Parts: sequence; C-alpha cells; structure tokens
Amino acid sequence: MTADKANKDSATKPIRVFLLDDHEIVRQGIAALLDSEADLTVVGEAGGAADALAGITREIPDVAVLDMRLADGNGLAVCRDIRSNHPEVTCLMLTSFADDQALVEASIAGAAGYVLKQIRGNDLVESIRRVAGGAQLLDTAAVRMAMERLRASEAGVLDTLTPQERRIFDLIGDGRSNRQIADELFLAEKTVKNYVSNLLTKLRMARRTEAAALSARLEERQKRRFE
Repeated sequence: MTADKANKDSATKPIRVFLLDDHEIVRQGIAALLDSEADLTVVGEAGGAADALAGITREIPDVAVLDMRLADGNGLAVCRDIRSNHPEVTCLMLTSFADDQALVEASIAGAAGYVLKQIRGNDLVESIRRVAGGAQLLDTAAVRMAMERLRASEAGVLDTLTPQERRIFDLIGDGRSNRQIADELFLAEKTVKNYVSNLLTKLRMARRTEAAALSARLEERQKRRFE
C-alpha cells in the first residue's frame, strides 16, 4: 500500500462511537442518527454502567457518548474510569438539564463536553465530530464561574447541618455504610439512619449517593484551591 493510499484510508476512516443511555428508545434513536452519517459508525451500545465499561474496553471507540444519570449508576463515574484507563477515548456527556452542576461535574470527570438530550440531531453529530477532532466544548472560564456559584450555594446548604450531621455527611463521602458509621461514632445503626434521613432532607436530596457525590465535588474543589 502506498503512502498516499494509507493517508487517504486514514482520512476517510469513520469516527467510532459507543453509546450509553438507559433509555432504549433514546439510545436506538441516537444510533440510527449516527449510523446515517458516512463518517460516523456506532460500534457498541449499553444501557448500564457495567456493560458500558466492558464494551468500551473491548471496542476502544474514538468517542463515548454517555448519559450522565443512569438507573444503575452514574455516567460521570463511567467517564472517570474511561479517562483513567483509556485516555485515548474521548467522552461526551448527555444530560437532560443545563445547569452549573452538570457543567462542573462533566469537567471534573474529564469529559470533552456535554450536550443536552434536547439537542438537534445535526448539532449532536457536529459535537461528536468536534470532540473526535480534539476540540474541548467546555469553556474553562465558564467552568470556573460555575464552580464559584456552586461553591457558594452548596457551602451554604451544608451550614444547615448540625455538627453530628456534618460528620456523618463526611463519612458518607468516604464511602462508609450506615453500619460502619455507627461503629465509628458509637451510635446505633437505626440512629445513623435517622441522621442520614434528616441530612438528606436538609440537602434536598433523595438518595445518599447524591450526598456522596456532593462530598466528592466539595473535596475536589478544595484540592484544586491548593494546586
């Protein structure tokens, strides 16, 4: 094969895309859209985090399009894992809401950008092409401003917690179970459950995983301040 032929083949090689979304209809719709483009090909799909990680490790796509919120986990955790173990794979996050939290979380996870699920098909296609070409869709200044706004709002919410609730919040962030927290603080497990329920109510959260995610975000921001 001549050098010119090899360069031509490389230039026309389609962008390989892997899709993660727990809504099958959404996933199939995106797959059909991408496969209709001559320069894009879907090499795998998954409806859950574990299957996505296995599929991406097997296929090593150019771009992984990841839903940020999953029934069995978190697309951001998948993104972090991919960027750590397969840095050659670019991640583009899908989210239903455009807010400061989505922007900051996508940036911290190592995503090249995020797009709304309400995005027009041709705009999604163009976003995939851009990140595959090395573009960063997350503006550094915008991320910094979003982080400042989140820091102010989230820190204020934590001020509503009692000292004991704040201690339990920190232990949740460390990945401790209610049983482990009870043992460390010399409390009954039922008492810990009550504390967890109360602090989630104050933080306006439904699940402890949300509290753990908030703790991780605050810890990450604290580290960045001293870098």
